[in-house]
Amino acid sequence: MDNCIFCKIANGEIPSATLYEDEEFRVILDLGPASKGHSLILPKAHAANLYELDDETAGKAMILAKKMAGRLQKALGCDGLNVVQNNGECAGQTVFHFHMHLIPRYINDDAGLTWKPGTLTEEVKEEILARMKEQQ
Repeated sequence: MDNCIFCKIANGEIPSATLYEDEEFRVILDLGPASKGHSLILPKAHAANLYELDDETAGKAMILAKKMAGRLQKALGCDGLNVVQNNGECAGQTVFHFHMHLIPRYINDDAGLTWKPGTLTEEVKEEILARMKEQQ
């Protein structure tokens, strides 16, 4: 897409702190990091979100996430790592080009990627199972 900032970064039109690049992906340091080493996996081909991403690219993105997570852990000595992928504005997506966040975590960091657990009621469980069955 002509106007997509992540397309431009992924394809080298805009400079970035690149940690990894191949024919299909670029991995960069996030300019607004949640923690030291926060990185983004950007496919070079545009897809707005996970729903639009083809299966082959989705699989390769997860394999790359695994590879880069290991490299970040060894390089930075982080205590853990979050892999985050947001779809839609209400889910926190701000750039509408599929991307994955790799967020190294450190004991007592302030990244704040938690939520208050709710309760799965029997009624909601049955509703979801029925609706998902309709989608098969």
